[in-house]
Amino acid sequence: MANNLVQAEANRMLDASFGTAAYTAPTGPMRLALVTANGSATAAGTEVVGGSYARQSLTMDAASAGAAVNSATISFTGMPAGTVVGVEVYDSAGSPRRCWWGALTASKTLGAGDTLTFAAGGLSVSLQ
Repeated sequence: MANNLVQAEANRMLDASFGTAAYTAPTGPMRLALVTANGSATAAGTEVVGGSYARQSLTMDAASAGAAVNSATISFTGMPAGTVVGVEVYDSAGSPRRCWWGALTASKTLGAGDTLTFAAGGLSVSLQ
C-alpha cells in the first residue's frame, strides 16, 4: 500500500503539519478490510461480504524510514468464495474512517471456507 493514503486523511495530515487545523487521530484499533474491487484515494472499494468475513484488527510496528509494516499475523477465516484484489484500512469509530487503500501484489482466489492470512511484515504502508 505504498503511499495509498485516502485523500481526506492526507488533507487532515497536511492541515495539521502546516498548523491550519488540529489533527484528530483515528479511533483504534485499526481494522483491515478485504476488497473484491479496488477503491481509490477518494472512493472505497467493494468490500468482501459473506461467509464468516469480518474486518480484522491491524497492529503495526513503529514507522521507520517513512514506512511501517504489520507486527502480527492477520487471518480471515471462513471466507466466501471469490477473488480478493486489495485491502483497505479503517479505524474503529462508530462511523469507521477509511485511511488507507491498496491493491495486493497478486490477487487471491478463495474457495468457500478458506482462510486468507497475511504474515507479520506482509503488509507495508509508506508515505514515500
